[in-house]
Amino acid sequence: MADTICRTLRDGGLEGEHAPALTIKDSKASPFGFDVFNYVLTQLSNYILAGKSQSRGLVVVAYSRSPSFYVDLLKRRGIDIASSHDWIHILDCYTDPLGWKNWLIDKDISQEASSLSSFCQDVRNLDKLYSLIIEQGKGLIGQGKDRFSIAIDSDVVQKFGFKVNPLLRSFIFFWWNLPDQVSSIFWLLHSDLHEIKFTSVLEYLSSMVASVEPFNQAAFGQRVDLENLSMLEQNFRKGKFHVRFKRRNGRVRVMCEEILVELAGIKFTPVLSEDEIINQRLLPKRYGFVQQVQFNLQLSEEERNERAKVVLPFEHQGNGKPIQIYDGRRSLGENKEEALVSTGKLQPDEDSGKGQIIYFRDSDDEMPDSDEDPDDDLDI
Repeated sequence: MADTICRTLRDGGLEGEHAPALTIKDSKASPFGFDVFNYVLTQLSNYILAGKSQSRGLVVVAYSRSPSFYVDLLKRRGIDIASSHDWIHILDCYTDPLGWKNWLIDKDISQEASSLSSFCQDVRNLDKLYSLIIEQGKGLIGQGKDRFSIAIDSDVVQKFGFKVNPLLRSFIFFWWNLPDQVSSIFWLLHSDLHEIKFTSVLEYLSSMVASVEPFNQAAFGQRVDLENLSMLEQNFRKGKFHVRFKRRNGRVRVMCEEILVELAGIKFTPVLSEDEIINQRLLPKRYGFVQQVQFNLQLSEEERNERAKVVLPFEHQGNGKPIQIYDGRRSLGENKEEALVSTGKLQPDEDSGKGQIIYFRDSDDEMPDSDEDPDDDLDI
């Protein structure tokens, strides 16, 4: 399911429609939203480098991490940094968000990160901030028909305490005026730090909403004791990942996965429904596992050989002899089989290795079968 999100952002939007938007939402009960954000960012970067993405550039708006962090992240994931200045740009809103360090020469940033980033020294000016994002994106792709993606690692309300209404108006204006060069956009949202109307607006604008929830919901908020200590420990390593997709036809699809956060990264595991779990228990296990059902679902080799020997009444034997198929009404009369029927004995077939099905009607007075012609004995 996480790969489905990445492929949707990779494919971008059609001409004339809004770019796909993803909201990654977490809370203090399950604070793994940033791990999911890093996973999506890494996957989209790989698609861009491989030339499989609609976008040819990526603008990262760094609120909660420094540009050096993202440079190290891409290095650990095996992404080439030497050519990264051609396709990625980091808008640094973390190092000096309010312009207080403007007089310092050294701003604690590495040389590699400084070549990929630029400073935003007043994040309170949202109109200027949004203009910088679009400007940096167009600087990556030039004036052609190429597109770029936008990644925002946090929301500005959480860090700088903006009032909700002005921010919503500014963000909605930015959203509806996104240029056609924007292929996709995704951002991280800490839901328990905002009012419901703020999160509702962002979810409404998003074509995909990914929510990270605690693995054991009942353990959160309870008093810590020996009984729920193990469940609380699981919440710090595991979580539930719910995604809501809005399709173009208006339908909504909801999917769920489990996430496991490790030092190497985050892993996603599909969650089976109740019907799928029941089917797995009923289906036979192969490759050395114990079979769960009490009957055979396949024929043995001996049974298949015996079934192949049976010659059906309507089947063409193809042995070179005249084909005589008894239809249930015609009397055998003057042939040799009439005598055999009267004695109740049947002469075995010459080829005893084959089986036969022979049917004799008990009486000519019986009603014919539905597929028989009742007038076939008349000379018409």
